Amino acid sequence: MTQAPTPTAEDVRRLVGSLFKETSDGAAPGVPEVRLAAEDAGGTLWWVGTRHVLRLASDRDSSTRCRRELRLRDLVRPHLPLAVPAGVAHGEWSPGRAYTLDTRPPGASAEDRSVSALGEADLAALLRGLREVPVRQAETLGVPRRAPRSLDALRRSAGDAARRLGEADEFDPARLAAFTATAAAQLAAQPGTAVLVHHGLTGAHLVIGEDGRVRGVLGWGEAVTGDPAEDIAGLARAVGAPAAVRAATLAGYGPRPCLRGLWLARCDALLHLAARLDAPTGEDPRPLRHRLRRAWEPILLERVTDLRGEAGEL
Repeated sequence: MTQAPTPTAEDVRRLVGSLFKETSDGAAPGVPEVRLAAEDAGGTLWWVGTRHVLRLASDRDSSTRCRRELRLRDLVRPHLPLAVPAGVAHGEWSPGRAYTLDTRPPGASAEDRSVSALGEADLAALLRGLREVPVRQAETLGVPRRAPRSLDALRRSAGDAARRLGEADEFDPARLAAFTATAAAQLAAQPGTAVLVHHGLTGAHLVIGEDGRVRGVLGWGEAVTGDPAEDIAGLARAVGAPAAVRAATLAGYGPRPCLRGLWLARCDALLHLAARLDAPTGEDPRPLRHRLRRAWEPILLERVTDLRGEAGEL
């Protein structure tokens, strides 16, 4: 198999220059500044000036996801009152490897700005809109269906991670004791509840205005159909457990999916930080510590809901 070329900044500048000539209606706007924003197994993400984002896929699978994301954003846009990136240009930057040039909604990430009360209402509108997207249409576009995760299996793995973090003085493992096997069984996903799930609601994918309102949602390439609690979990790690649960409640979700999302977030946060500390990569672990703190912020719902009773609708 031919090794995919690695794009350099000069390669990206040449591509951007040709794209802006094609989209400038005869004007000569010049080539905006190009900066590498992120890199992973799926490709590279580049900031282009202050208004655009360029993604270069690294292989055919990630190229398929790029093209699917364009179609999915068109499907979800009528259901959301928030900005979704609009495609400016797309094609192949190398044979069989796609690129997409998208608009970048103005604002900062949720990692740098807090969400206001009105911003929580925006997040509620996001969750409601995702629930309204026809699942069958999304799957017709190629969005995969994902089965709900086992909370009990996740709880056991998180218990091991909590003990390791306790030894490293990063976390008090006793805090996980309240999440028993019985509680995990009560919070099992209910059949017939599959919705479109963004599945990537990180702080970096939430665009926040100076007033704390949510102005846009990025990163639709990992969307699936399945458990809505996964997006509640993502919000808990991104903006904090109280804000996430309030937004989910405003969106019409009851205690069961809210608490399920809360514990998904808490267990995942433990596992992610423990994995980083167990196998250091040189990356700063502080963002993972921050997500752990946010996911473990106390919420009123868990104080007033008894998880020790019989399994059933909470």
